[in-house]
Amino acid sequence: MALLVSHDGARWLPAVIDGVRAQTAPLRGVVAVDTGSRDESVDLLVDAFDEVVTLTGRAAYPEAVRTGLEQISADDPDAAGWVWLLHDDSNPAPDALARLLEAAEADPLADVLGPKLREWPSLKRLLEVGVTISGTGRRETGLEPGEYDQGQHDEAHEVLAVNTAGMLVRRRVLDELGGFDDNLPVFGNDIDFGWRAASRGHRTVVVPEAIVFHAEAAHRGTRRTPLTGRHTHYQERRAALFTLLANVRGRKLPWQVLRLCLGTLLRMIGFFVVRSPGEALDDLAALFSVLLSPREILRARRARALERDPGADPRPLLAPWWLPYRHGLDFVGDIVAAAFSQAQDIADRRRAAKEAVAPVPIRRPTVVDDDTPEEDTGLVARFFTNPLAVSLALVVLLSVFGAREAFGHVTGGGLAPAPARATQLLHLWTESWHALGTGTAVPAPAYVAAMGLLGWVLGNSAAAAVSAILLLAVPLGLWGSWRMLRVVGRLVDPGGSPRWLVALGAVSYALVPVTSGAFGDGRLGVVAVSVLLPFLAHAALGFGDPERERRWRAAWRTGLLLALAAAFEPVAWVFAIVLTLVVLGFTYAVTRRLPRGRDVVGPPLASLGVTPVLLLPWWLPAILHGASSLLLMETGRQPYPSLSSGDFLLGRFGPGVGGPWWLGALLVVLAVLALVPRVTRIPVMVTWLVAAVAAVTATALSVVPLGLPGGSVRPGIAVLTVVLHGCFVLAGMLGAQGLVSILRRSRREHHEVLLVGLALVAAIVPAVGLGWFVWKGPGDLANSEETGIPPFMTDESTAEPAAGILVVRGDVAGGLTYTIRRGAGDTLGENEILYASQPDGAFNADVRALVSRPTSSVVGDLAKAGIRYLVLPAPYDGSVAAGLDATDGLGQAGSESQDTRTWKVETEVDPHAVDGPGSVLRPVLLAVEGVGLLVVLVLSLPTLRASRRRQEEES
Repeated sequence: MALLVSHDGARWLPAVIDGVRAQTAPLRGVVAVDTGSRDESVDLLVDAFDEVVTLTGRAAYPEAVRTGLEQISADDPDAAGWVWLLHDDSNPAPDALARLLEAAEADPLADVLGPKLREWPSLKRLLEVGVTISGTGRRETGLEPGEYDQGQHDEAHEVLAVNTAGMLVRRRVLDELGGFDDNLPVFGNDIDFGWRAASRGHRTVVVPEAIVFHAEAAHRGTRRTPLTGRHTHYQERRAALFTLLANVRGRKLPWQVLRLCLGTLLRMIGFFVVRSPGEALDDLAALFSVLLSPREILRARRARALERDPGADPRPLLAPWWLPYRHGLDFVGDIVAAAFSQAQDIADRRRAAKEAVAPVPIRRPTVVDDDTPEEDTGLVARFFTNPLAVSLALVVLLSVFGAREAFGHVTGGGLAPAPARATQLLHLWTESWHALGTGTAVPAPAYVAAMGLLGWVLGNSAAAAVSAILLLAVPLGLWGSWRMLRVVGRLVDPGGSPRWLVALGAVSYALVPVTSGAFGDGRLGVVAVSVLLPFLAHAALGFGDPERERRWRAAWRTGLLLALAAAFEPVAWVFAIVLTLVVLGFTYAVTRRLPRGRDVVGPPLASLGVTPVLLLPWWLPAILHGASSLLLMETGRQPYPSLSSGDFLLGRFGPGVGGPWWLGALLVVLAVLALVPRVTRIPVMVTWLVAAVAAVTATALSVVPLGLPGGSVRPGIAVLTVVLHGCFVLAGMLGAQGLVSILRRSRREHHEVLLVGLALVAAIVPAVGLGWFVWKGPGDLANSEETGIPPFMTDESTAEPAAGILVVRGDVAGGLTYTIRRGAGDTLGENEILYASQPDGAFNADVRALVSRPTSSVVGDLAKAGIRYLVLPAPYDGSVAAGLDATDGLGQAGSESQDTRTWKVETEVDPHAVDGPGSVLRPVLLAVEGVGLLVVLVLSLPTLRASRRRQEEES
């Protein structure tokens, strides 16, 4: 007997009815049950089968099946050995029932049989060949998304469950198990029934030779019922959670509840990442719905315990324990791949459009002899047989060797030593008052948050974060510029740039922070931004995407990277503003054919607006506390290099710093010569426009004075040097690409010799730059810093920040200066805070009195200010030391060097000397930053489901 359940299925029922009537196996009859259809379903069923049992629209599928079974037993109790369940959107093939009955006869132990389900109306894609469930509640079919049926799954085998759309089940099994569970009104009743049947000792077999075409109307949202409403995903997820909690063995129940709770949180994050907040909230609602109904779960578990056969074990039929983790890795891989392929997709689509206008010549196909043994295409073999890959690997190894001093605790030049733990950097970022000097509310620079997070990932080591950036600056810059230059080459010419040319350009750019002297001078911000710039430019190429959604996604990616770059070098944001305005104005003035409107101008402007939001905990307090000069200063210690026009043009941080000066000059010459080939003149001129904007911005900023308590400084424009020479590298590569195209098209004699000559000229800059870096090493960087302060003082001050160390340097004739050292001293991020902090006038007066006419009252003031030790490093002024020796309240302290004099304040130091007021604003700003970061991350990532749906539609 066939049992057909329908609900508003008039669009599919005519085909389903024809499919039932066309069965080659004889049917004893068809019982039709309709659950409150509002279309012509009832009329179609009456015309086909003469009688229909009607229920209300709130009737669930289990109730409809029970009602149909009552009709079968009332009509013909002896004819109901097998019941064939069908949906109104499941169309069986003519021999579907016959194949199922043949399999049942061949396997007498099979009590439940199911067909192979194909997608309707495509008729080719596989939907299910039996199903099971994973430990996280995922419905597992063992099929790839959109997999076509090519006979690859055509072996009958035992499974946990089969779909009720086409299920053939013994009537006695239905009666024995009480039918389907009423707690699963629409979804999940097939897996639950199969699990219960397996626990009872019944065998479920899938018969792939039997085919049923299924539209999955409820699952796909094509049809809505009063039981599903608009939240189909909620109903499916709730059914999965209920099935797991109702059927899992008792000793695993607590672990299963914990796993589902944690899994729901992870799934919600995943849904937010792909911008599906509705499904994320449905997941959460489903979890609460199940957990807040413990009585239903306990009642279901008691019923299943009574049904369970002690000798039956359904666990081998469940999905492997590791399968959810593989799905998670696949998801992360899809996200990463989609995120990095944004600009590449633009280049490929433009290349396809050009090829459509000017088709590529058809090449003669290569005939492959089947008897010829295939070459070894393993990864190792491909690597060592690829000269370019070997060369780039050698560049990476040599660059790491050149940065050999970057291992461990690195300091020198503009780089302050890192604190002991990365959490200290995070604490510096989150606190509103810093126990530095005499105490200050000046905010920490934003880059300490990024360094703290990186160091936390690397084992809570701030030194490891610094070493990672310095060691990997060249390799990461090489990777980013390689991706960037390849995409730009394909945008200019569908054929792209030669790989050797891209490699030379990538190596040349990656060495810019090294040859300029930024690396050797310890300019961590410049080095970090040089790594970020290619990725930032790569993301900004998405502004030219023809699809609106991709342009906005590029905006959030660009904004996120720009905010990170501005955290290390604030001038990067100023340059981005000027460049955006110039490019938009230039584009609108030159061409009238480009599309205009909010969706074109909005993305670049939105990317600029992301930076102040994500850096708000730094910018706003800096302005409120009179430290706005920090927003244009360079990262690191002062004084930083004051670049002349020649240094800026040649890409050097001053005389005696960086590689040979003629490397920068040669790069400038190559960028100028790049204007000669007409093929690539326009993109080269665009690159020169960016370089001109960088030069003008640097010139304008170089005359702006920044007021600090210790004196006036100039904005940090060193990062614009990297931008300028990055443009020179790009222009030179494009010009060389145009020259290569001309030589190849001309096919003149000896054109290959000219190409070799071009390659040798282009290789001069990276070859000499890399050789210089390997030979000279890291410059002024070192693994230690001589402070002249005894270690025991530093240790005591680290344990108790109020136990400060007053360090006085110089002499009376030449002038005396002082610093207050607390904790580990002037560590990463703290130097910028101290530069912008206003000195305490009363403490300044105490220090002046201390070095001129010291008294016991002055010593008492030092104790109140949290000063425990005084240090006069060599060379010191003898008269000052003599005065301190004779002062009451000061006692001699030990020193490892005879050239350094030290004293200890014998008065008890105030432990709360550097405590400051709290701030309600700081947590609010951090919350705004956190929410903004989460939103930007979600918006910048691709929507995988939409892309997969497009792929399925195209196929």
